[in-house]
Amino acid sequence: MVIGLGRFGGAVSRTLERMGHEVLAVDTDPALVQHFAGDLTKVVEADATETTTLERLGAKDFDAAVVAIGTDIEASVLTVLALADLGLTNIWAKATNEKHARILERTGATHVVFPEQRMGERVAHLINERLLDFISFGDEFAIARLVAPEPLLGLPLVTSQCRKKYDVTVVGVKREGEDFIHAVPDTLIFPGDELVVSGRIHDLEAFSAM
Repeated sequence: MVIGLGRFGGAVSRTLERMGHEVLAVDTDPALVQHFAGDLTKVVEADATETTTLERLGAKDFDAAVVAIGTDIEASVLTVLALADLGLTNIWAKATNEKHARILERTGATHVVFPEQRMGERVAHLINERLLDFISFGDEFAIARLVAPEPLLGLPLVTSQCRKKYDVTVVGVKREGEDFIHAVPDTLIFPGDELVVSGRIHDLEAFSAM
């Protein structure tokens, strides 16, 4: 669930949907709801500061909630409080300053961010369980740390042909209990391996979702 459809909330919602997640976007502004209706599968005009409203929207059924409300600090805090009261334990919230951040944390936010649009995309990527870290360089290129996708398991990189098939490059491999190694063609990939991979953002998204 993403609450607030400004630049940050819009970026989070679009990126999550592009990665195949089910997203419910919520905003009180009918113009924003209408604007995003063509881009997102589920967009609702509602006041998320009320626990009863969130219950009606099925907030408890979502794995994560992102409170992306901008300048209305009171609405931001009340929304986080309502989500926490419903028992959500994975609440991401946008803060405008350090004092706002401290209030959000004490109210129930488990992750507080100070975003621009790129940070919105980063949060969306990190919500994905396979992506462990993600750095975008602003020109559609990124480096990601992710759990090795199943199609690569048990194969040397030369056989899996990541660059040819998926347009990404495996830079290195980190195996539990072992040092990081730079990837070479005969590097074998095992279950639980973490990969450092570079490529275009949309290619990395597709690769991590396999």
